[in-house]
Amino acid sequence: MSTVTKGISMLILSVLILGLLVMIVLGFMLGFTHPLPWILIAVLIIIPLVHDKIIATRFVKWQDSYSVGIDSIDSDHKKLLGLINQLQAAAHYKTDEVLVEDVLNQLVDYTKYHFTREEGMMKECNYPDFEEHKKQHDSMIKQVSGYIDEYRISKTRTIEEVAVYLKTWLVNHINGTDQKYTPYLKGKVQ
Repeated sequence: MSTVTKGISMLILSVLILGLLVMIVLGFMLGFTHPLPWILIAVLIIIPLVHDKIIATRFVKWQDSYSVGIDSIDSDHKKLLGLINQLQAAAHYKTDEVLVEDVLNQLVDYTKYHFTREEGMMKECNYPDFEEHKKQHDSMIKQVSGYIDEYRISKTRTIEEVAVYLKTWLVNHINGTDQKYTPYLKGKVQ
């Protein structure tokens, strides 16, 4: 979501809340027993709850179905999802550029560390699809590096776009490609 879109959304939300508050005050002029102000209060209470639910969909939560059955890799995946969520939060809440850069650097560094560790385990266990798996890792690093370069140089990519790409890629990769090596590595490495 662009900065302009976020700004417009927040303006609309603010106007809605302000309008509800005015209508509640005016509604009480009809009397404390009139249902209108009480209905409006209920709507006012529901707005932040709905807003929080919408925002929560932007973040990814670890699910047991993501597990590959290897504790060290699952731990890496959880850390990567946490870093992606930090990046998403930085994008959504308009944090300082220094924080965004720090999270980006941590995310790239940890992703490279994880890929190296995972690839080492696959080699150690003679995983037959190692080369194809490594190509996916290399392609992802190249894609993310390109996105980050675009962000740093010209801001043509938003941090939120990078976070959404990473979240989607990682979840799909864990649920797809990573699940394929489980029978080859499980019980042999930790």
